[in-house]
Amino acid sequence: MTGNNDHAGQQDITGAVRERARALGFDAVGIAGAAAGAEQGERLRTYLGEGCHGDMAWMATRVDERADPVGLWPQARSVVALALSYAPAHDPLDDLVRDDRGVISVYARGARDYHDIVKSRLKALARWMVEELGGGVKVFVDTAPVMEKPLAQRAGLGWQGKHTNLVSRELGSWFFLGEVFTTLDLEADPPETDHCGSCRACQDICPTAAFPQPYRLDARRCISYLTIEHKGHIAPEFRAAMGNRIYGCDDCLAICPWNKFAARTADLAFLPRAELTAPRLADLSDLDDAGFREFFRGSPIKRTGRERFVRNVMIALGNSSGPTALAAVERRLDDAAPLVRAMAVWALSRLAAPAAFASARSLRYQSEDDAAVRAEWDAARCGEVA
Repeated sequence: MTGNNDHAGQQDITGAVRERARALGFDAVGIAGAAAGAEQGERLRTYLGEGCHGDMAWMATRVDERADPVGLWPQARSVVALALSYAPAHDPLDDLVRDDRGVISVYARGARDYHDIVKSRLKALARWMVEELGGGVKVFVDTAPVMEKPLAQRAGLGWQGKHTNLVSRELGSWFFLGEVFTTLDLEADPPETDHCGSCRACQDICPTAAFPQPYRLDARRCISYLTIEHKGHIAPEFRAAMGNRIYGCDDCLAICPWNKFAARTADLAFLPRAELTAPRLADLSDLDDAGFREFFRGSPIKRTGRERFVRNVMIALGNSSGPTALAAVERRLDDAAPLVRAMAVWALSRLAAPAAFASARSLRYQSEDDAAVRAEWDAARCGEVA
């Protein structure tokens, strides 16, 4: 009888955690045991060994902790995995049509950084767990060394689709993840199984062919990585394919057929700011450091920094047919940041008449002291522009 009573008590505690999480606004709750199998760590090490993480060096640090929740916190017995929907009211693929406007990934259009929103609710749940149920807790969002997607799949929230993102039959592809690690022994959910079937829409739509095979992402080719994480010059082979995407890319998420079951988020915290929905590229190109920080105050975009962001805007302008594109690019040819100047040269080569490009080059080439910028002038002159 003692075993049955223990199990019933475990069920009661787990049910109370689920109820409280829902009351705090989480859209899905799942429970997993803290200990992960060796397979997860092996896949991570293989991925890192192949260099598919690009220059995201943080992925290679604390590998043992990242591979297994128990490696991160040995006292952990269970993990409460939680999801918050940010599903948009429209199809983000429609935003790609207006090439004089920039496209910002849906998750980054809100008035506040999602990290702050998710973490505040995780902390509220963790405090309640300690006060009501006892035990120890730790909370994590995606800034910690936690492999959130495999963990969420083990907790039954969804499965990692062929684009490697988590997919839910109820929430589609549009949700944030967070975790509460606990020393409590909670009742685990069954893991979710794969429901991608023969569909390969996410692979086929990728503008830069970032999926060498199903369930495999080469971040070095991914527009989200290139526009957000990559600190240097973006290779010519990817620039035209970027189109007007200036921060992230939602194509593989937006095309997923499971999104037909995802209702628009009712959470006011994730409603988009008007100025981050289809902003004018020409306006964004004129942001200086102070203006950039002010415009993106409270946004995750702010962490990318003005130079990388305007680099992205220059590429988008080079792909634009808007009447203000050329003038906006010309204003950045003398930008203080070589990263911006280089992409302004590339964009100019796409927009300006040959004689106008040659004139601009003759004015600036000899005084240019950055090798990468000079290389862009030379590549364009030699007809090597992508």
